[in-house]
Amino acid sequence: MTIYEDTKKVEIQRFRKFKTDEYYPSDLGKPEHHIVNELSMAVRAGNRIFLRGQTGFDLEGNFHGIDDVAAQTDMACRCVKQLIEEAGGSVKDICKMTVYILKREDRSKVYPVIAEHFKDVYPCSTGLIVSGFAMPEMLMEIDVEAVISE
Repeated sequence: MTIYEDTKKVEIQRFRKFKTDEYYPSDLGKPEHHIVNELSMAVRAGNRIFLRGQTGFDLEGNFHGIDDVAAQTDMACRCVKQLIEEAGGSVKDICKMTVYILKREDRSKVYPVIAEHFKDVYPCSTGLIVSGFAMPEMLMEIDVEAVISE
């Protein structure tokens, strides 16, 4: 018996598709930044949900929380909740979170916001301090994977 005999075809659904040149602010449209990718905010593969990293952007492409890491975290968490629900899950299905922060001292501002949004979820989590993000306004990003229980 091979590993392939027990596998079944998994349906893949893509939510909130977008093109990067239409989503990001016009100052990123400069020739040195002109990269066009076709992406999705969320992908559901069977009972697994993968989210695009969430920052201070709302789901319509407006940025919130300039110079305010807590406000960016709040927006990111709100988007995580909405995207998971749109893909057919709930925050209780979150299994893994990776939190990226620009400044180590911002941990005390970011993690209480995350705790408020994901109380009683208990996911695995990794926190990283990074040297930068795609835009200088971004101070944090959260990456989430979920599995919808059957």
